[in-house]
Amino acid sequence: MATDKPRYTVSVDNELFQRIEDFRFEHRFQTRSEATVELIRLGLEALKKEQEEGE
Repeated sequence: MATDKPRYTVSVDNELFQRIEDFRFEHRFQTRSEATVELIRLGLEALKKEQEEGE
């Protein structure tokens, strides 16, 4: 399945890998990539909220 989206590789340790897999299965994401993108999105939203509260 071809995509025009940018791609890159991330290496993680075994513990973080397992946490991502647990999140993936708990939230029923079909792919590890989808779960990882959601985790990044959630993290960025939390960071933005934290920064806004600090202003």
